[in-house]
Amino acid sequence: MPRDVIVACDFSSAEAVFSFLDKFSGLERKPFLKIGMELYYAEGPQIVREIKRRGHKIFLDLKLHDIPNTVKKAMAVLSRLDADIVNLHAGGTSAMMEAALEGLTRPDGTRPLLIAVTMLTSTTQESMERDLLIERPIDETVMHYALTAKNCGLDGVVCSPLEAGKVHEVCGKEFLTVTPGIRFADGDVGDQKRVTTPERARELGSDLIVVGRPITAAADPVAAYLRCVREFVG
Repeated sequence: MPRDVIVACDFSSAEAVFSFLDKFSGLERKPFLKIGMELYYAEGPQIVREIKRRGHKIFLDLKLHDIPNTVKKAMAVLSRLDADIVNLHAGGTSAMMEAALEGLTRPDGTRPLLIAVTMLTSTTQESMERDLLIERPIDETVMHYALTAKNCGLDGVVCSPLEAGKVHEVCGKEFLTVTPGIRFADGDVGDQKRVTTPERARELGSDLIVVGRPITAAADPVAAYLRCVREFVG
C-alpha cells in the first residue's frame, strides 16, 4: 500500500463527521479515513457504508479483543462493510488472530487488510510494568507482538512511529506499519507518549500515519491535512 496519511475521524455523530468531510470537497483525492469506536458506536455500520459510498478508503479501528470464536464471528460481520483495513489487539494471542483472519476472509477469498495493535502510543514502559506486569522492554514487547502477528498471517501492525523501522527489520519491508502518535513539530502532544512528526515518521519507516487532532481540531483542517501529506508523503 502506498505511503499515505489517514485522518482519524473521532467524532460523536454522522452530522459532525459529514460537516468535517464537506471541507475537503474541493480536493482532487479524497482523504483516507479512520473510523474508530466513538463514531462507530454512535452511528453503527451504516456510517461505514455511507463514507465508503462517498469514495473514501476506510481504516475501521475497533481493536477487537475477545475469545477466538467471538472475534471470528465479529470479523465475518465486519468483512461485509468493505473497509480497507480492520484491526484487533495482538495481546489476544495467536489463536484469536488466526480465528480473526478466518472470519474476515470472504467466500471468494477476498478480505480487508488485517493489522494488530501492539502497544498503544499512550503506553509507557512504566505503565506497562505497573499495570500490565510486563517487565520486558517495551520495544522488545512490540517486536514480539509484531512477529507473532506476521506468523499468524496478518498484514501488519499498529505501532509507534518510533518502532516502525525495527518492525520492518524484524518482519520485512512488506509488513505494514500503521502509526498513530503523530504531531506537528509546533503542536501539542496531548495524551500521546511515544510520538514524532510526520517528516520524522517517514524517515523512521512508517507506511501509514494516523493523524487526528492536529487535523480535526485545526483552525483550517484542509491546510493542516495538506501540510501533513506534504511532510509525510512528499
